[in-house]
Amino acid sequence: MASFHVIAGAGETLEHTRIRKIGVSDLFDALKLGVDDFMVKPSHIVFLCLIYPLVGVVLAAWTSGANALPLLFPLVSGFALIGPFAAIGLYEISRRREAGLDASWRHAFEVRNSPALPAIAAVGIMLFAIFITWLLTAKIFYEYLFGPTPPESISSFINEIFATGRGWTLIFLGHAIGFVFAVVVLCTTVVAFPLLLDRDVGAYEAIHTSVRAVLANPITMAVWGLIVAVALIIGSLPVFVGLAVVLPVLGHATWHVYRKVVESPAGPAS
Repeated sequence: MASFHVIAGAGETLEHTRIRKIGVSDLFDALKLGVDDFMVKPSHIVFLCLIYPLVGVVLAAWTSGANALPLLFPLVSGFALIGPFAAIGLYEISRRREAGLDASWRHAFEVRNSPALPAIAAVGIMLFAIFITWLLTAKIFYEYLFGPTPPESISSFINEIFATGRGWTLIFLGHAIGFVFAVVVLCTTVVAFPLLLDRDVGAYEAIHTSVRAVLANPITMAVWGLIVAVALIIGSLPVFVGLAVVLPVLGHATWHVYRKVVESPAGPAS
């Protein structure tokens, strides 16, 4: 790393990244390319991503006690908030494969040598801060409705959630609050990490580019957020095991979404 820089790139100036308008068909093409990346060396990709289902199982086990039970859903759903950072090794593999370089799993850890590592870490810290804020918000909202006393058992907790008015209030308003957090993460990081891996533009421009990409493609990016949410739900259903396939495919596809929406430095102006 030649110099330590976070907000701006290595040149200490803010670069203006150009973006394109894309359609829903581009998203499905990116998903196809993501599947292709996954299929090239699936053993390596699964090795990288088995940790995520394991983390999900650990979270479920940790919250199986009554005291932490109300945090189970916020923890599992909030895990998606830090997904863009957790998948950074997958972006690197797709980047290397696209460039014709060796794309074995060990190269996912080449991210540590990236000149943009401080900026990557800064955006990652932002995501973790959003994740913690989500957990605190969920905890406060639950205690506002049910009080600070933890549920007596899992069965009583389930009964309170699905058989009472305040339980349905928790479900509907809780999802609405979670949706706001998810939109913030989508808008600020949809292409931030792939951009930083590709070009050392600094944390500000990476986040700013993500916001501009969403504003330029609101419907398409909304569909992308829906695809990610549905895929994560499907992957989580069989005790999180499906995430070992869903997460790498989404990670690789995110790289290709970035390639479609962000122009190369030599590309024509949009």
